[in-house]
Amino acid sequence: MNIASYLQSKEYPGRGILVGKTSTDIVMAYFIMGRSVNSQNRIFELTDDGIRTKAFDESKMEDPSLIIYAPVRKVGDVTVVTNGDQTDTIRDFLVKGDSFENALRTREFEPDGPNWTPRISAIVNADGSFKMSILKSDNGNENQCLRYFYEYESPLENQARIIHTYNDNGNPIPSFEGEPKTVCGIQGDIDTVTDMLWNSLNSDNKVSLFVRFVNRTTGETTTRIVNKNK
Repeated sequence: MNIASYLQSKEYPGRGILVGKTSTDIVMAYFIMGRSVNSQNRIFELTDDGIRTKAFDESKMEDPSLIIYAPVRKVGDVTVVTNGDQTDTIRDFLVKGDSFENALRTREFEPDGPNWTPRISAIVNADGSFKMSILKSDNGNENQCLRYFYEYESPLENQARIIHTYNDNGNPIPSFEGEPKTVCGIQGDIDTVTDMLWNSLNSDNKVSLFVRFVNRTTGETTTRIVNKNK
């Protein structure tokens, strides 16, 4: 699947994590979308060790509990990317020498019934190998949490894996199904990839996009942030 075509086919994939590789760089991306005023009222902002979400207009902020968090944090040579405050849980476990999996065994899907939004997470190593996870309800059963973990060696050039919270739009919104999808079309420099991803997301629902390139030879890091609210 071409990543642009894949995203264009989804009206509302929700929040998504992509990890891939160009001919020269490891690629990480995270996007958020929103249907409500509260969800749309956000921007990404750089921090010392990653990014955080922030209200664009503080006067319009209603409930910050599930929409204000740090999606990206560095822990040594490892980058943590998630769709919620489990970023901090993973970071704390890694700092004390524990694992990605054990951190997420202490968490479950978001308490936002009837959607029960999945928690999606990834850690990316300096060599390009990475892990992904999704914590989701068992077909909408709020009393059952299913925890899935996926481990990957470095992806092939111009390919990536993508995981997102929702299969598409709906009411309640159907959760992502299956393992992270393999997509192609990850090529060019960071601005080319950033523009491609941003332009492929539904224009009515997209909110913010983070893209990071890490040069596979030098380790040099380059980051782009696109916010619909400016």
